Amino acid sequence: MLDHLIKGVTVVDGSGGDSFVADVGIRDGRITVVGAVTEEARTSEDAAGLVLAPGFVDPHTHYDAQLFWDPYATPSLNHGVTTVAGGNCGFTLAPLNPARPEDADYTRRMMSKVEGMSLVALEEGAPWSWHSFGEYLDALEGRIAVNAGFMVGHCALRRYVMGPDAVGGQPTPEQLAEMVALLDEAMEAGAWGLSTTQSSTHSDGDGRPVASRHAGPAELLALSRAVGEREGTQIEAIVAGCLDQFSDDEIDLFVEMSAAAGRPLNWNVLTIDAAVPERVPRQLTASERARKAGGRIVALTMPILTPMNMSLGTFCALNLIPGWGEILGLPVPERIEKLRDPDVRAGMLRRADSKEAGVFRRLADFGRYVIGDTYSAQNEGLTGRVVRDIAAERGQEPFECIVEICANDVMRTVLWPMPTDNDPGSWTLRQETWRHEDVLLGGSDAGAHLDRMCGAPYTTRFLGDCLRGRKLVTLEQAVKMLTDDPAQLFGLRGRGRIAEGFHADLVLFDPERIDAGKATLVHDLPGDSPRLDSKAIGITAVWVNGVESIRDDVVTGAVPGKVLRSGRDTRTVSTR
Repeated sequence: MLDHLIKGVTVVDGSGGDSFVADVGIRDGRITVVGAVTEEARTSEDAAGLVLAPGFVDPHTHYDAQLFWDPYATPSLNHGVTTVAGGNCGFTLAPLNPARPEDADYTRRMMSKVEGMSLVALEEGAPWSWHSFGEYLDALEGRIAVNAGFMVGHCALRRYVMGPDAVGGQPTPEQLAEMVALLDEAMEAGAWGLSTTQSSTHSDGDGRPVASRHAGPAELLALSRAVGEREGTQIEAIVAGCLDQFSDDEIDLFVEMSAAAGRPLNWNVLTIDAAVPERVPRQLTASERARKAGGRIVALTMPILTPMNMSLGTFCALNLIPGWGEILGLPVPERIEKLRDPDVRAGMLRRADSKEAGVFRRLADFGRYVIGDTYSAQNEGLTGRVVRDIAAERGQEPFECIVEICANDVMRTVLWPMPTDNDPGSWTLRQETWRHEDVLLGGSDAGAHLDRMCGAPYTTRFLGDCLRGRKLVTLEQAVKMLTDDPAQLFGLRGRGRIAEGFHADLVLFDPERIDAGKATLVHDLPGDSPRLDSKAIGITAVWVNGVESIRDDVVTGAVPGKVLRSGRDTRTVSTR
């Protein structure tokens, strides 16, 4: 007898082939039959007019901590994501050296700063009961509603071996050997491979460059070679050039790391903007060179424009504009005084529009910002209005106008920059770029920057756009891009397709309605901390390993997810 039968549904199986109408039967967590089903089932539903797709795979998340207080990985699961890849960008919660209990506090403060996670939520919401990476994975086993696999972060490896010297120091040969052994131990326990960062935007809780930024090429290559010794592994890496355009040295490093491991290396995020036409070909040069050298470099790119808010009061992307961090990091009264100085503002605007600002140049068009939440009587009625219009009424420059509005709220005002790359040319360029063999959809950062951005709903928003909006790709191709493509990159065993014998990770949706709701601020994290959330529209149900986990955008309470471990749950995707 089947556990559940979905009758008369339009199947989009993840292969990219044409959709077809069939019955789909589930038993013991697997898809047992796709076709005309006569076998009895304990439960069944008529799904005529609905679409059944494989569960979506999000290749870049930071759910490492959130899964402890939110085993449902909301809102990703609501939006059809059944498998998440965590431990990215060089940052993980394990391993932790048992001889230094203070390392847990350092890690929490670093994650709070670099990934925008609530420090209170990190302190109160996770048990911090582990030391080894395997113990961390074991702490999640059996209590999560999504499937989750994790890279091991370079920063954690360095901190474990070198202690405080990990920031600023270089390992001795003995320490490097210990780091390699620690990575191997983590992969033996199930880590998917190595993640690392050399990005200039990544600083720890003390404001210093994170540990992996101090690693030289020899260290990175030694760790990469270790990745190649284990089955079902990968590399994920970030460098400064990911934000705009790679330097020659960065391309050389990526190529050498992937070739040394004989494994794919993925990075994020490829920003596609018709106003900077040279960016995409430059970034994909790395992929072309890697293939010639025996490696593979995969760029992640988002298929939607992710809503992201800004603030002059708390750390955000504006702090990363060259020269801005030192001003926005001042105590609030001094910050307001500085920002009200016309000469200071003029200097900031020059820096924001400079070549060194890279991709952050797009944040400098302050007239396009929309005012979000305000907190003072002086700002009453401004929410939802465009800054350019307010500035024109007041006879001010847009940035001057924003400063005054924020000052009235003692810097608490929420600002929403409107995207500059929402033009037809940019969407045409995205459509062309998605066809590249080394470009993959992803980069949601779900689980990070919780009160600043909401990338998790990219799956439903993209499908809605493909069905009823720009229609840049077919539904069948869009589903493949969200399912089989990332499953193939990670070598996931039995996931990413609707086929007999595959794990029953499934999402049932209404093609006439599927979409994502507006991002709204909610306070549901430990300590009443805020985050942005987005309702799933048109998702009827989501199954993880054959168990219904979402019905009509509501979690069922089931926790059928698996911790996916390298080798056992992933096969090797070799570049050789």
